[in-house]
Parts: sequence; structure tokens; C-alpha cells
Amino acid sequence: MSYEPPTPPAELPTDIVNTLNGYSPDQLQHVARYAEALAEHKAREARLEEESEDDEIDERPDDLPDDVPSKATITIKEINDNRYYYWQWREGDRVKSKYKSPVSPDE
Repeated sequence: MSYEPPTPPAELPTDIVNTLNGYSPDQLQHVARYAEALAEHKAREARLEEESEDDEIDERPDDLPDDVPSKATITIKEINDNRYYYWQWREGDRVKSKYKSPVSPDE
């Protein structure tokens, strides 16, 4: 083991480095255990959040055609003074659309 103190990561703010430098070896061991547990907890929460977002995407509206992805949204296009609903989604750099129905005159 080196007699030189370790170099702190560049991503670590200076005030945290200064605070840690003032801690005893026992305190630093407690901080290390806590930081590891906190990192695992936050990573788990992020995974669960991502999974719940994926679950929401998987729920398909009843009127969504089979050839339209579940991430599609409904937009209104006006053509020749008539309004129509279209399913719209992105595939790579392109925006795809599929006709849904005319917009009701009441809307």
C-alpha cells in the first residue's frame, strides 16, 4: 500500500473531498458502506421506474391496430378542410402515420 493519499475522482465535488479528508478511518468505513448501499438502492429504484414505464407502454389501447406500435399517439390532420385522426409514431428518423377515423363535427 502506498504512503501517498489516494487521488479523488474528478467527478467528486471538492467540498465532499474536503469533508471526507477530515474524517477518521472508522468514519470513512461507515461512509463507504453507506455510499455503496445508497448506490444500490438508487440503481434499483431507477430499474423499477424504467420497468414501470415499459409496462405502461405495453398496455395497448383497444382500438390500436396490430400494425401500429403501442407507443403511437393520435394526431389530427386537416386535409381539404376536413379533419382526420391519425395514429403517429417514430421509426428511426422517420415519422410514420396511419389513418384512424374522421374527427366528429362536434369536436
